[in-house]
Amino acid sequence: MTTAFEKMDRMYRHQRYIYDLTRKYYLLGRDRLLAEMKIAAGERILEIGCGTGRNLLILAEKNPLANFYGLDASAEMLKTARGKLKAKDLSNVRLETALADDFAFDKTFGLNEPFDLIFFSFSISMIPPWREAVENALRNLKDGRPLFIVDFYDQRDLPAFFRRILTAWLRQFHVRYPQELIPFLRELETKGEGKLSVKPVFRSYSFIAEFKKA
Repeated sequence: MTTAFEKMDRMYRHQRYIYDLTRKYYLLGRDRLLAEMKIAAGERILEIGCGTGRNLLILAEKNPLANFYGLDASAEMLKTARGKLKAKDLSNVRLETALADDFAFDKTFGLNEPFDLIFFSFSISMIPPWREAVENALRNLKDGRPLFIVDFYDQRDLPAFFRRILTAWLRQFHVRYPQELIPFLRELETKGEGKLSVKPVFRSYSFIAEFKKA
């Protein structure tokens, strides 16, 4: 039986070399999220599904006194990420191979307390157990701190033909916007587990959600 790690490595073994170049044209909203994040010196920030490390590199250069962590199911993608971080001589980033629904701040990263901020950048739509991934992220987040998600949305304000083409194209890469995601987050809010805000981006092409843990 093929594991999630093997599946991701098979998918990205060759794609990792061109991933950043090809994705920059349609992962709309991630740079807005990075720009809006408020990060203080000494804080610990985790990206779940960090891929080639593109986002972490940007944040680490911008916030040299903060500490950044990334996890991904693909060791192949992390090879590219480590190479990029080494080239930039960034020492405030640590990467580990792990699953979104099966990591812990202590056992995976050897930390003595949860993270100050956690984010998913166009990765939640590639995680089949996305509910478990969100719940696990919240378990690894300090109370009162934010969980961010930026990903594809429902494109309701875009032409129908565009939605059909985009959905079919993304399906080739095993990407699917979970329509139940926002209702799931609202349910968590109703249960008193945190406060949710959702902003559509580029006419609902994508969205940025912030869930501040109670």
